[in-house]
Amino acid sequence: MIWLTWRQFRTQALVAATTLAALTVFLVILGLRIRHTYETQVSCTGCTAEAGKEALEKAYFPLLLLIGLVAVLVPAVMGAFWGAPLVARELETGTHRLVWNQSVTRTRWLAAKLSFVALAALTFTGLFSLLFTWAASPYDKVVNDRFDPLFFPTRNLAPLGYALFAVVAGLAVGLLAKRTLPAMAVTLAAFAALQVLMPTVIRPHLQAPVTANVTFAPGNADGLGLGPDGLTRVMGYDVPGAWMLTNEATLLRADGTKAPREVTKPCFNSDGPETTMPCLAALDLHSEQTYQPADRYWTFQWLEFGAYLLLTLLLAGYAFWRIPRGLS
Repeated sequence: MIWLTWRQFRTQALVAATTLAALTVFLVILGLRIRHTYETQVSCTGCTAEAGKEALEKAYFPLLLLIGLVAVLVPAVMGAFWGAPLVARELETGTHRLVWNQSVTRTRWLAAKLSFVALAALTFTGLFSLLFTWAASPYDKVVNDRFDPLFFPTRNLAPLGYALFAVVAGLAVGLLAKRTLPAMAVTLAAFAALQVLMPTVIRPHLQAPVTANVTFAPGNADGLGLGPDGLTRVMGYDVPGAWMLTNEATLLRADGTKAPREVTKPCFNSDGPETTMPCLAALDLHSEQTYQPADRYWTFQWLEFGAYLLLTLLLAGYAFWRIPRGLS
């Protein structure tokens, strides 16, 4: 079975190996360039952290964003082109009737094929993720925003969960669709939908967030604004390295009640933020900010990997339950 699986999968494996070799060369060169910029713009004598951060973002953010997009697309491509045809192609062409009448049982046949492809997906994705994480590590250290939805799914452990899920989801969809092209399309759509739902709906609730009362002070927010209720709101408060779940918050008085417009209005004058910020700070106002602390990063990586692994096991269980019972 292993030899037969290799014969059927060798073209995809050779393409993947060639692609990985090219990515390795590219990411090693990129990682060395980022480190050179870090040494000359950030860790050098007389360099400032803010200037170094700006230099790194200007030089490498677009490129790292593009590579991150590729990193997210890789599991989707594997699911569509490796997982979906795994059984759907056999069902579509009718060759499953011949294969399943040999001495090898259906369960063993599926186990061999799925294990081979899943291992290939894990190897490719794991090495890609390792190289990308290494290459971008000086940038990530300076920017200090690893929870960013553009960065989180492209580094460390999470991509491995995506790859396993995509391959097994493709297999399960192929069992249902029994046609290769529809199975590929549905797999891509399902993977894309889950990648949107995870950061927006699921990930924020994997652990209860922290809510803190933050005293308003000049410089700890990006700006001020008026809400539809006429109350003053603070925007852009940031905890270094944390995942901020509060975009804007109403200013509160010391007793926890919302500061009415008549309290904050005298601070908004024609002199601009230079006088507005200190004036509001003198009123002893604060806001409630909700966030996931920076030290939970690896917890979230493991939780997201575990969530995808659970989905993978459920789909694999369905496949191993369904195939021995026959397919028309």
